[in-house]
Amino acid sequence: MTVRIDVFTIFPDMVEQFSAQSLLGRARRAGLLEVRVHDLREHTTDAHRTVDDAPFGGGAGMVLRPEPIFASVEAADPPRPLLLLGPGGRRFDQPRARELAASDGFSLLCGRYEGVDDRVRTALCDDELSIGDYVLGGGEVAAMVVLEAVGRLVPGVMGNDASAGDESFADGLLEYPQWTRPAEFRSMSVPEVLRSGDHERVARWRRARALRRTAADRPDLLEARGGLTDAERDLLAEFDGSDD
Repeated sequence: MTVRIDVFTIFPDMVEQFSAQSLLGRARRAGLLEVRVHDLREHTTDAHRTVDDAPFGGGAGMVLRPEPIFASVEAADPPRPLLLLGPGGRRFDQPRARELAASDGFSLLCGRYEGVDDRVRTALCDDELSIGDYVLGGGEVAAMVVLEAVGRLVPGVMGNDASAGDESFADGLLEYPQWTRPAEFRSMSVPEVLRSGDHERVARWRRARALRRTAADRPDLLEARGGLTDAERDLLAEFDGSDD
């Protein structure tokens, strides 16, 4: 199955170049992911290709006009939902990324300046999506975040689909720490358990380290999943730090 993602923006090169690189680029070439980037300026009607205007009622900044946005979306007939990237939407997180990756496709609208004419938000878009409570110059960077987080979860994109199950947030936890060669570096050693060859013990140790790291750095994640289970407490007691 190919997942199609349409992106509507006034800076198409920014999004196109990003999604042509690395994992996303390989997924596109393999036919697993289809990214279509639409330039809103192609649907303007004046010589200057104007996409914005001053807001009614006055105020600083400019607002994206409804005409080119409606025309661009209607011409593309993109997969739904059409998600406006903005502060009022549901917070984008790993569960939402998994939902979108399991769909046939969806579309993203990148705002700019002071945002979009509200008729776009209420009459054209299906929902709104926020990547966090901070201000960006536009939605293009947010679109790249969504493309990266969702694209890598599409079946087949990562090659080893089990990789996604071990990552941070996959089970409401941060990922366990990782090491690679050399085993000794500047008097710092890789934990002995990882060199033991005992795969079952390695798996238990990694789980314990993920729990410990989450408790130390992101206790809110543990609270959100209802705290530690009795089995997890036993696991932490089994690996009390002596195997580090």
